[in-house]
Amino acid sequence: MNQERFDSAPTFGRYLEGVVKNRGLWHGVYERVRLPDELVTAARELSGGWRLVALSEDWCGDAVNTLPVIARLADEAGWDMRVLSRDENPDLMDEHLTNGRSRSIPVVIVYDDNLDEVGWWGPRPSEIQAWIMDEGLAMPSPERYKAVRWWYARDHGRTTLEELLDVFRTAA
Repeated sequence: MNQERFDSAPTFGRYLEGVVKNRGLWHGVYERVRLPDELVTAARELSGGWRLVALSEDWCGDAVNTLPVIARLADEAGWDMRVLSRDENPDLMDEHLTNGRSRSIPVVIVYDDNLDEVGWWGPRPSEIQAWIMDEGLAMPSPERYKAVRWWYARDHGRTTLEELLDVFRTAA
């Protein structure tokens, strides 16, 4: 990552304006985000000029359920978050493969103020990832997607934020 590439990437707000697929869902999730006070406090206490780059595509159900929550926390913590297309940035994607082989998204890469990578998170919270790998892949896609949406609706982004904060804590 370099400064020019980072600066040219859209902010989450600009990305949200350009969403075509699942537009209502993206905007609905973003508008309904309610951040737990203790996680906002924890994020604000992390020192460093953190920058985030999310690799995403607007058709991704996991991205629509996690990136709006992460974007809200980034705003509250004063972190600069940008979004890049997975398909248009294969070099970044191939450095952050799930299980070393899958281009699963979203991926959120954490950089310090020098744009040195310090860690990354993705493509979904570990609990739902484990369920998908153990049971979910055996289900038909519509049923699996419904179960995943139910999990995200119950979790309200808490697990995503806790796991992302762990990335920051490790880096700090």
